[in-house]
Amino acid sequence: MSSAVGEASAAVSCSSASSSVEPPPSVERKEQEREEERADPEEQREASSCGSDEEVAVAVAAAGEEEEEEDDEEEDEDGKVAEAIDLGPRVSIKEQLEMDKEDESLRRWKEQLLGSVDLSSVGDTLEPDVRITSLCIVSPGRPDVSLPLPVDPDNSKGPWFTLKEGSTYRLKFTLSVSNNIVSGLRYTNTVWKAGIRVDKTKEMLGTFSPQLEPYTYLTPEETTPSGVFARGSYSAKTKFVDDDRKCYLEINYTFDIRRDWPCTS
Repeated sequence: MSSAVGEASAAVSCSSASSSVEPPPSVERKEQEREEERADPEEQREASSCGSDEEVAVAVAAAGEEEEEEDDEEEDEDGKVAEAIDLGPRVSIKEQLEMDKEDESLRRWKEQLLGSVDLSSVGDTLEPDVRITSLCIVSPGRPDVSLPLPVDPDNSKGPWFTLKEGSTYRLKFTLSVSNNIVSGLRYTNTVWKAGIRVDKTKEMLGTFSPQLEPYTYLTPEETTPSGVFARGSYSAKTKFVDDDRKCYLEINYTFDIRRDWPCTS
């Protein structure tokens, strides 16, 4: 009997000793991972989103550098595409019309393509002359806002124009083309607020032949943002370039978005 009691005591002491043994580190890590998974997801998001002002500034600077790199890459891609398309040697419009004069159908096709070209004012130059002669903002129920060209480089005189938040508008401009055909003319507009790019628009205008009358172009309708965070001052850059990446006009300016349209006299 004493031997049985001794064996039972030994078994109890052995089981208590085994229960006091700490779990291996791998088990502790698994338990900790389970607790983290059971934690409130909102707290995890707050913890991950919190950072010092220095970290936020670094993030904003990095975002700006990425945007500049994207712009450079886009311009490089445009340049590669233009280089990849070999259109052959450029000739003047006079030479174009003089070529294959005996082919009646080809002559008519060229005249239809070129439109009403005043050959006396074309000359023999190969480079097109494109001028943006007027620029204005068109909004329903409002008089057109004419923007003076060229833009005054002195920004201390205030914004170039002011738009009402949540309003629809279009950009209308006229351009004159002389000397030669301009191919793939496009309009780009980039907008920043507080140093961060908030919008970039690219609009293909088309190919234009020289003519006496100016061309008029109306961009698609857009809507200004609204709300307390949308109101304020913006900076922008507008460019008119062609397929050869020749820039005919570059405008750097500032504008405001306010609660209402500015008062007109």
